[in-house]
Amino acid sequence: MGGQVTSGEPVMSGGAYDQNAPDARVHGAGEPYLPLDSRPDVISLTTPPLERDVVLAGPVSATLHISTSAPDTDFTIKLIDLHPPNADYPHGFAMNLTDGIVRCRFHRSREHPELLTPGEVYEIEVTAPDTANLFAAGHRIRLDVSSSNFPRFDVNTNTGEPEATARRTAVAANTVHMDARHPSHLNIWLEGGPSALR
Repeated sequence: MGGQVTSGEPVMSGGAYDQNAPDARVHGAGEPYLPLDSRPDVISLTTPPLERDVVLAGPVSATLHISTSAPDTDFTIKLIDLHPPNADYPHGFAMNLTDGIVRCRFHRSREHPELLTPGEVYEIEVTAPDTANLFAAGHRIRLDVSSSNFPRFDVNTNTGEPEATARRTAVAANTVHMDARHPSHLNIWLEGGPSALR
């Protein structure tokens, strides 16, 4: 919903969009129109409410340690400014800032695709376009991780076949590993460095 697109109507509208409030105008949305972070295929990682204003400016990426059941799949990220509930938005406002995707067959090189070995853990980098935002005190920083962000990005068949000739699709069971041996993390530039979040 929304994002850095300049065309795409009527399938998708660009810009900031409340990720809590899909409705009938959103391509693919259906009743009961739940927030995106309630989906079982979306991982949402959220800071506690910020104690003071935090300025983010510059590159945004996520280093993810992933495994999959498929020879190829996608991972997406979406950075969100999570506004607290207020009179106008009683459930808060989850404002998308920037989003990105990586097609895993290009995890080592864009010029030389390499299919994945199902079950093996890979480190990938998902990059989103630079952004700048002031997260006001009381807001939270949220990162959504998924394997699709359609129609913003095209669908991966998860088969490893070339996109132009693929005629079948497969379901990929994807895992994001987050432990001491697999430190998946968000990479952002904050005014004041890491201490800005303390």
